[in-house]
Amino acid sequence: MSTTALVWLRRDLRVTDHPALHHAAAHHDHIVPVFVLSPEEDADWPIGAASRWWLHHSLTSVSATLAQLGSPLIIRRGESLATLRSLIGESGAKAVYWNRLYEPAAITRDAKIKEALRADGLKVESFNGAVLFEPWQLKTGGGDPYRVYSPMFRAAEARFEEIRKPLPAPATLAAPSATLKTETIESLGLLPRIPWDGGFYEHWQPGEPGALRRLEQFAVKPIATYKDLRDQPGLDGAVSGLSPHLHFGEISPNQAFIRAQQAQHELSSAGAHGNIHHFVKELFWREFSHHLLYHYPSTTHEPMYPKFAEFPWRTAGDYAGDLAAWQRGLTGIPIVDAGMRQLWTTGWMHNRVRMIVASFLTKNLLIPWQEGAAWFWDTLVDASLPQNTLGWQWAAGCGADAAPYFRIFNPVLQGEKFDEAGNYVRTWVPELATFPAKFIHRPWEAPSEIRRAAGVALDSVYARPVVDLKESRDRALAAFARIKASTEE
Repeated sequence: MSTTALVWLRRDLRVTDHPALHHAAAHHDHIVPVFVLSPEEDADWPIGAASRWWLHHSLTSVSATLAQLGSPLIIRRGESLATLRSLIGESGAKAVYWNRLYEPAAITRDAKIKEALRADGLKVESFNGAVLFEPWQLKTGGGDPYRVYSPMFRAAEARFEEIRKPLPAPATLAAPSATLKTETIESLGLLPRIPWDGGFYEHWQPGEPGALRRLEQFAVKPIATYKDLRDQPGLDGAVSGLSPHLHFGEISPNQAFIRAQQAQHELSSAGAHGNIHHFVKELFWREFSHHLLYHYPSTTHEPMYPKFAEFPWRTAGDYAGDLAAWQRGLTGIPIVDAGMRQLWTTGWMHNRVRMIVASFLTKNLLIPWQEGAAWFWDTLVDASLPQNTLGWQWAAGCGADAAPYFRIFNPVLQGEKFDEAGNYVRTWVPELATFPAKFIHRPWEAPSEIRRAAGVALDSVYARPVVDLKESRDRALAAFARIKASTEE
């Protein structure tokens, strides 16, 4: 008997190493790939503007690929369960498959849908297509979830042989005989109405082909110097740039992991092996973030450690001006401003700079980390809820594997260490393009004749710092000390 299956695409917009699609193609005669733009998707965290831009182009790419294989992508809009049921009725599908998501709202929704569709008499199955290990697979010796990265990675490393090899793309897909209505990608209204996204096109190629090209380019050479050069934001190509492709599932972590393992054999030097191993460890920071959010779902908005709920953040009315300066890259701290402008222009920021700007916001400005998380969520093309949550709680000192409270990044010293010549700052803060390297990370300390020669008048051309770094550091330390003392009483 001829059977039809729906494959519900979400953040797995690819055809290679797609477990749900692979299973459907192997067990059914006709396949209906479907994407549903639903109001309940990530209800607590509606998709941000930059991610909507990426989603539009990623859908365009996978839609073209599926059409070439023989079964075009069906696009619908509406509540997920009702929309799937409608399409099941139209297509005569007997099964529904999808790859799992691990955000709290997605877990709750998917469980309800699975139960309801099974009650309707359908075969429903979900697969792991997003992580190397399921969040429940790795546990401490006592059977608890990990809260520290290093022991989790060691546990994972001992089980590397269990990691699934990538699955091939189907050679063809047969569509059902029924004509199924579909919305257009343009009708979803994902692109911004005000064209602030021009810089995105210069830096990114959303879609599976672009993801595979980026992975291969990185694995051929840059991966061999990854650990050595990854912290220098002014170097093009020193990092993989795979984060948005991984987030939207245009490439799987299995593909990235296996390609890195292949590079270990292709690049023979010991130095290259150490750099490649470090890249693998960074893949597992992604795993760690999914592990944490799965086990501690409230961390998207609450500190992992309850004592930090009493931290004396400034009030919104007090910090509104400083928050706006941070968001716009007008803090007067060059490395911070460069990062925030890179984010606005490209939808992405170098990871070292993410740590610097997050530390500055939470510790020098004493602005709640949730404000930073919300801004990143809206402006990053790789806005992953698990990784965004882990990163901001780490920076604020209130989450798993958090930086000790007394570790407050000095943005001047960070800039001088990782952007020694000032090239990153000059790229993103053109007001300082002619400033000498000696003072480019601290222009307010430059002699007046140097500022005049560079054409930089403080206040009119480039802002003075919105906060004194030493005084604000002392203020943050005092605030953390009060929290520490209150929990020891």
